[in-house]
Parts: sequence; structure tokens; C-alpha cells
Amino acid sequence: MIRRPMRIAAALQLLWIAGIPVAVAQAPAATAPAPKLWVNYDFVPGSRVIFFTDYTEDQVGNFPKRLLFKTGNMEVAELDGQRYLRASAPSNFAIQLPEVLPAKFTIEIDFINRKSLDGVAFQLQGTLLQFRDAKSSSIVWGSGGVGLTGGGGGETLFGYDGTLANRYRGKAGQLRIMGDGEYVKVYLDERRFVNIPNAKFAHTTALNLWLDARGDDNPVFIGKIRIAESGKSIYDEIAAKGRVATQGILFDTGSDRIKPESGPTLKEIGLMLKEYPDLKLSVEGHTDDLGNAAENLKLSEARAKAVTAALVKDHGIDATRLTAKGLGSTKPATPNTTAEARQTNRRVELVKV
Repeated sequence: MIRRPMRIAAALQLLWIAGIPVAVAQAPAATAPAPKLWVNYDFVPGSRVIFFTDYTEDQVGNFPKRLLFKTGNMEVAELDGQRYLRASAPSNFAIQLPEVLPAKFTIEIDFINRKSLDGVAFQLQGTLLQFRDAKSSSIVWGSGGVGLTGGGGGETLFGYDGTLANRYRGKAGQLRIMGDGEYVKVYLDERRFVNIPNAKFAHTTALNLWLDARGDDNPVFIGKIRIAESGKSIYDEIAAKGRVATQGILFDTGSDRIKPESGPTLKEIGLMLKEYPDLKLSVEGHTDDLGNAAENLKLSEARAKAVTAALVKDHGIDATRLTAKGLGSTKPATPNTTAEARQTNRRVELVKV
């Protein structure tokens, strides 16, 4: 009787880490990430959105309008209230970009692995050339881990990990890639797997993605896709313009609870404030124009206050140097006419006071 609650709490924590919603009445320990798991997590999403889709503008049962179908069997499906591209056979599609992938970029792809058959289930290239063309690096991932191979540069081979296989079998996760020239880092959720200074990931106007689905009983899913350009450091932007927009501070849907993956961005802000002790900031929360305007305004203010509270509590910043303001959808950075624009408008801005 003594050990069972401990086993349950541990199981719930693993479910939370894997991104599976768990409804528990009073279990704060189950929703708090273990800090050591994020020790090498330094991913900061790019601020200028180049491509974004979450299939909300597509009809369930159709192939997404914004992707290029190449081979296989794929359709938009709805799972637990979320839209995904579902593949039920080995499939291939391309993401066509409006410009060449920038030198400094980030890619974020939500996915759900196969329920069985461990190993590589997804393969990504920065070119439409045939997979493993020996000219550019390929990123591969699945239930056992992540690898980067090919192209004549540095490599990290895909290494099967049984613990990860249990965690990701048929379950949701997020691939994140951060590139700067030939330097490429790749993450599955909170863990960094690839850290290569001389990768040969191609920079073109398209990304090529292979999905190794194995039938209706063993499909794979691709969720929202976000591709962005990384800009200057937060301080350089503030010094030049007096303000900077960041999309690296993330929240649970409809909530002011800051997600753990926001840690690197908050750390950068905290270090900046410590390095420049005379700097004071107004933290502004912004939303797109979807939903109720009054609720958006209220939520944006709560989120701005959550950011200032985190900087004070977790980074030792004097509260008198920070103010919080919620602006909802009243100050869009760009007209809310496309999916990329709405992504850009969902942001936290830091304004020099």
C-alpha cells in the first residue's frame, strides 16, 4: 500500500513528459518537469515565421492544400481535438517555402510514432533531391531516438534506445531543429540528440519529408509544422529598436502556465537583465484575432504577468525593473490574414522602459 502511490505518481510524470494530457485533481508533482531532463535543452524558436500549418483550414479527409503530395496515402485526420496529417502507407510530401531556408533557422514538427515496429519512422531533407543523395544531410527519427547522417559532413547515427521506444510508441512528440550555417542541433521534446558543427543540411526552397507508415493499424501522424528565421540576440534587438518580439515563451493552450521548453528564452532574458542592471522592461502579451477579444486581452495580461513572475522567481530579477501589460489582439505585428501572420502575432514583446 505504501509503494503503489509512488508508482502511480511516477507513471503520471512520464505521461506528462511524453506530452500526453493527464487529468488529476491534486498532483502538482506529476506536472512539474524534472530540471535535470532539460539540462542540454537550448532550443530557442526563430521569431520570423516563414511557414506554418496546423491544418485548421483544411477539410478532414483531404490532403493539406499547403503541402505538396508526392507519393503514398495521406489525409487530414482529427485526433483528440487536434488536426494531423495521417499516413497509412509509406509516403512522401514536400513543404514548399516562399524563400530559401535562411542561414539561421528553426524547424518544429509535431508527430505521432507508429504503435509498433521500432526504429526510423520519419526522414527529413532540406532538398527535393532523392533521399540519401550523398550531397546533403538527412535527419531521421522514430521511437528510439534521432540521427543525422550523410552529405559528407559530421554525423550522429540513429541509436535505438528501449526506454525512448516505450515512451514514444504510438505517442505524440515534437521534433525541433536549430541551424546556424553548418551548425545543426536536433531535439526530441526536452532532450538534445544531435549537436554537429559541420552538418550539410541543404538550404533550398523546399523540405522533403518521408513517413514510413505501415497500414491502417500502424499509421504515423504529422501535426503542426513551424519554420522560422532566427534573428539577432534579444539584447541586440532591444538596443537597436527599443523592443523585441519573442515567440520562445510558450504557454499551455488557453492558460498562463509557462511551458518548460520556454526555459532557454527566459534564461537569455534573465542573463541580459543581470548584465545590464540599468535596463528596465515592459513585458507585453499579444494574441492573434481568433476567439473572443475580451478573453484574449485578459489572457494576454495574465501571460505577461506570468513571465515577469518567472523572471523574478527563477532568475532573481528585481520586480521593480519589470512591468506587465496585456494587449490581446489590439496591436498586431502584421495583418491576421495568413497562418504565418497569426503565428507571428502570438508573441511576447519586451519593450525598453
